[in-house]
Amino acid sequence: MNSDCELCTRSGGELLWENDFCRVVRVTDASADAFPGYCRVIVKQHIAEMSDLDGAEARALMAVVFATERAVRLVAQPDKINLASLGNVVPHLHWHVIPRWRDDSHFPAPIWAAAKRVVVARDNDAREELRPALEAELSTVNDLP
Repeated sequence: MNSDCELCTRSGGELLWENDFCRVVRVTDASADAFPGYCRVIVKQHIAEMSDLDGAEARALMAVVFATERAVRLVAQPDKINLASLGNVVPHLHWHVIPRWRDDSHFPAPIWAAAKRVVVARDNDAREELRPALEAELSTVNDLP
């Protein structure tokens, strides 16, 4: 744990699922209305890069990322999913799972770019459906540490 790291000291969003290795959170900042279902998969250990993981850990992490993607697709029904692991601002290994729509505020640019149009507030009724969908997807994954 690094006491200067926000992903070591805070959850990073609304906790949806966790085990000893990682957690999945729903992003609750200002982007939540524009991108409902936006999640982060956060490794609990304070490391910066995928190559810091051994092979089994890397496969397990990606299994969680892909399960999260499937759950977000099911409940949010976006036109596209963006997966990103940047860490330039917060060098703590985490993946963004971002639902995208052709008419969203930034499409086709990344959500970190300047907005191209007014934010389209999306129906967030799927919020309650995300946790059970994620749990169902993760129940099929055999490689979790």
